[in-house]
Amino acid sequence: MHERDQYTKQVERLTNSQTLRGSESLCRLLRYLAACALEHPGAPLKEYQIAVEAFGRPPDFDPQLDSTIRVQAGRLRQKLSEYYAGEGADDSTLVELPKGTYTLSFHPRGHGALKFHGTGEGEALNGHESAAAPDARSGWWSSKPTQIVAFALIGLAVALGAIAVFHHPRSTASTSAVVAPPPALTALDKLWRPFLADPEEPVVVYSNALFVGRPETGLRYYEPERDSPDHIFDQYTGVGEVMAVHDLDNLFFHFQRGVVVKRGELFTLDDVQNNNLIFIGSPSENLTLREIPGTEEFVFHRMTSGPRKGDLAILNVHSNPGEQSAYLASPSDQPMKRDYAVVALMRALNPAHWVMILAGTTTFGTQGAVQYVSQEDNVKYLLLRLSVGRNGALSPFEALLQIDVTSGVPVQEKLLSVRERPAQ
Repeated sequence: MHERDQYTKQVERLTNSQTLRGSESLCRLLRYLAACALEHPGAPLKEYQIAVEAFGRPPDFDPQLDSTIRVQAGRLRQKLSEYYAGEGADDSTLVELPKGTYTLSFHPRGHGALKFHGTGEGEALNGHESAAAPDARSGWWSSKPTQIVAFALIGLAVALGAIAVFHHPRSTASTSAVVAPPPALTALDKLWRPFLADPEEPVVVYSNALFVGRPETGLRYYEPERDSPDHIFDQYTGVGEVMAVHDLDNLFFHFQRGVVVKRGELFTLDDVQNNNLIFIGSPSENLTLREIPGTEEFVFHRMTSGPRKGDLAILNVHSNPGEQSAYLASPSDQPMKRDYAVVALMRALNPAHWVMILAGTTTFGTQGAVQYVSQEDNVKYLLLRLSVGRNGALSPFEALLQIDVTSGVPVQEKLLSVRERPAQ
């Protein structure tokens, strides 16, 4: 078989493997990198080229602002290693993506990892004589003292092994027959299950609010009804959103998974169709939330009248007895002591995927919402208020939280109300 055909066949074997099957974006990246490597050997590849040609990103794609390609390349390296350590252990051709480059490499599997099959003196490795095999005719093995020390060490190892066997309370056979039960699912496992079941990493979309004015002369939120887009000079992300991204990254690291992080302005229709989504920040700052179906029970609304006119509130659309119809954070002219936030889980526009919304009326509430869904005890209490199927599946829901703040830090989160939504 021609070498090029052999490499192409190996790439198809990889994309059809259990390791990569179902990961459309990684298979697309692998095929693209393989085609480039085979058609233009040695030619360097740039992130921008991969993003535009392989993933259809627009011409204004900026690798400095969007880490998608770097993240996908890292995942592909991991999957290739996983494949060759498992189902591809006997493949004759290795496909690698060396760190620090996007140029794929192909080469035959090396023969360095030889196994010693024989027990007789001078017997070769893998059925063939090897220079590395013990040989009484030459090398370090020819030394008598060395042979004595080596056999003494072997004898000691055998003796220690025998002691371990005879003193173990159970026989080797009975021990090997014991299979440990799978670990029980935690509350965090159950809440985040829709995002963990998908082989693709979720996209975390954080808010970066638009402002008019300058820091030195005064800033305020951009208002489409009264401001021209030409007056937008700055974009800012609150400290709470930054800490929220950090907390989510730690949470998914705990799950041995990763996340793809994007600021709202870079969010695309591609993301809606192909990924699970986690939105950080309210629709007043995370403007992307205005473009997709959002919450229906606890709705963000800017007050149009009364003493809190202009302030962002969470409206309780179907309030129960004892509940308020609207929830507002501490007034802006007073120290921040309390905020309110929403946690919502719902189906995405593409029903094969899910959306999680974690948003407060201020940056402190947003941080508190993420802290809430990252802590086992909090989530355990939340699940008691929700319907959980026999298979552990959750129904879509919306939850309202109270966030107590001290010195600009969310210190306590309290679940106020929960609404389950009809299955979509």
